[in-house]
Amino acid sequence: MSKHETWRTRKYWKSVGGLLIEEFCAVRRGPFIGTRLIDGVIVLNEETRIHNSNFFDIKDRDVISIQTKQNRLGMYLMGQAFFSADLLETFKPKSIKRVLICGMNDEILHPICEKYNIEVVVIPNVDISTELG
Repeated sequence: MSKHETWRTRKYWKSVGGLLIEEFCAVRRGPFIGTRLIDGVIVLNEETRIHNSNFFDIKDRDVISIQTKQNRLGMYLMGQAFFSADLLETFKPKSIKRVLICGMNDEILHPICEKYNIEVVVIPNVDISTELG
C-alpha cells in the first residue's frame, strides 16, 4: 500500500461505510498470469471496518471497486478502474460500482469516465500526517 494512496482510499471508504478490503486479490499469480490487486473493494451492507486480509467472498454482494492514484486523473488509472470491475465479475457480485480516486481532475478525461460509469473522486494532496492521525 502506498502512503499517498491508502489515506485517499480510506477517506472515501469512511464516507460510504461497509467492509473495506485493501489490496483485494482479484487474480492470483500463475505460470502465465500476473497477480492483480485492486486498491480497495468495499462490500456494502457490512459492518464498517477494515478487513484483516486481502480477500472476502463477494458473491451476491453489492461492491465498490476502487483504484487510487495521487496524481492527476490519467488514462492508466482510468484503465485500472474500468478493468478491475471486469476482474471482480468472476466472483459473481450482485453489483459493482467503479470508482477512481485521484489528486487532481482532468477536464477532458472526466467526461469519458462518466460515459463509462466510472465515478471520479478528487481528493487533493494534503499533509498526510493529518489524514493518518
